[in-house]
Amino acid sequence: MTIDLAGLLAYAASFGVLAAINVVICLSLELQWGRAGLFNAGVAGFVAVGAYASALLTAEPAAGHLAGPGLPVIAGLAAGSVTAGALSVAVGSLARRLRGDYLAIATFGAAVVLELLLRNLTPLTGGPLGLAFIPRPFAGLADRPLAFALASFAWVGFIALVLYVGIGRLVDGPWGRTLRAVRDDERAAASLGKSPVRFRLEAFALGGALMGLGGALKAHTLGFIAPEHFPPTLTFQVWAMLVLGGAGRRQGAVLGAVLVTALWSATDLLLAFFVPAGAQAQLAPLRIVVVGALLALGLLWRPRGLLAERLRVSRYL
Repeated sequence: MTIDLAGLLAYAASFGVLAAINVVICLSLELQWGRAGLFNAGVAGFVAVGAYASALLTAEPAAGHLAGPGLPVIAGLAAGSVTAGALSVAVGSLARRLRGDYLAIATFGAAVVLELLLRNLTPLTGGPLGLAFIPRPFAGLADRPLAFALASFAWVGFIALVLYVGIGRLVDGPWGRTLRAVRDDERAAASLGKSPVRFRLEAFALGGALMGLGGALKAHTLGFIAPEHFPPTLTFQVWAMLVLGGAGRRQGAVLGAVLVTALWSATDLLLAFFVPAGAQAQLAPLRIVVVGALLALGLLWRPRGLLAERLRVSRYL
């Protein structure tokens, strides 16, 4: 039996693209929850907004939805981030007094409303059929799968690396230390002249913008998006990544994103190889059961995640 090395490398690079996109989204949730203690249960909605905003501004005209201006991909990425960030400011402002479970309910409700809008605003979003003809960088290499996969991984991975370094500089600086202080002891931070509402809103807006960027990257990687690409299970996936890797550390978010992406891809392969085609759709939800069970086992072993946050006693502010 011969091994298709080029095919394996192309598959590995394609997996790297998906993992890098999930790293971007997981880093955004880590900023909201790990640094600010904000329980966002509507991750899928903010990712979808970024994806659709970028797609509408860059996609080619097609029947079923409004034609976009055909902007470059980089402009679409920026627009997706800004749109999702603006939505985060709106949701965060309305729910600025909410904490814990109440904030989770509010953000989940916002995500449900967004999904209904995406499915029903057919002239704008294409409805259940979604948006096609979204430009993909390096599309000229599509007839060479290995070169296309490597080029795609290079640019998506570079963006993820830049965000990783940039977020690190931000959270390790005065803003990040103040945010951590607000998370740990809101009254103490307020007594020192820091506004908890302002810092939480800034973290929520920045995290939402990065979720939108992750959605835009996904749109330009696939070249096609539809509402089923942003189901509620996407929120579960991202939370599983962060909890497994360890909230409060960027390294935990990256590790969790890679591990859960690998597990999710492995279950896809197992379904494809061992389950008849007609039964794959019915058994697909078992992936959530598998991921949930492994997450529970992992938390029994490491209750605070694989890379737990190092506790600091001083120099918060």
